Amino acid sequence: MSRYRGPLTRLSRRLGVILFTNSESKIKAFNKKNYKPGEHGQKRFSQMSEYSKQLREKQKARFMYGITEKQSKKYYTLASKSSEITGIKYLSLLEQRLDNALYRAGLAETRPQARQIVSHGLVLLNGRKVKTPSINLKPGDVFEIKPKSKESKLFEDLKKAKHKSPKWLKSDVASLKAEVVSTPDQDDIEHIIDYQLITEFYSK
Repeated sequence: MSRYRGPLTRLSRRLGVILFTNSESKIKAFNKKNYKPGEHGQKRFSQMSEYSKQLREKQKARFMYGITEKQSKKYYTLASKSSEITGIKYLSLLEQRLDNALYRAGLAETRPQARQIVSHGLVLLNGRKVKTPSINLKPGDVFEIKPKSKESKLFEDLKKAKHKSPKWLKSDVASLKAEVVSTPDQDDIEHIIDYQLITEFYSK
């Protein structure tokens, strides 16, 4: 299954949670129509099956981090081989993606924007230009916007913004640079996603 490129607010309504927070208009649209899209969206919801609940949580993770189903399965397989709790490790691996780290460090407004910034070759990882958003970072890695791009209008507002990075990142937004100081733990993963249900979905 390919990466989702449809209407963002409609997707959030379908999953019942705001997945993208970069636009006040999207948030207002979600709050105004806080029910499933479609002809029968306002009708009372029927009780969801266990499978539906598990699928929804997996889809939340997929769409929030912008990954394909094939990538999602790959991350789960890697997580299942770890000694850590599988669901937490799965989300931790998603957090360690370069595009997500760029977003978490305050060097991009959204994950989709971060993915685009990396794909366009605007990021240096340990001093080398990279174009692969899915690169998984490890402690000690340093990433930054390349010097020639730091004066771009794209980053003007970001450099002025007050941003609080998660504890696994040390970020200097003013210089558009950040370092990975540890791996994400349970406190750092997205808490609107139920990792246990994702484990149940893939363990069948």
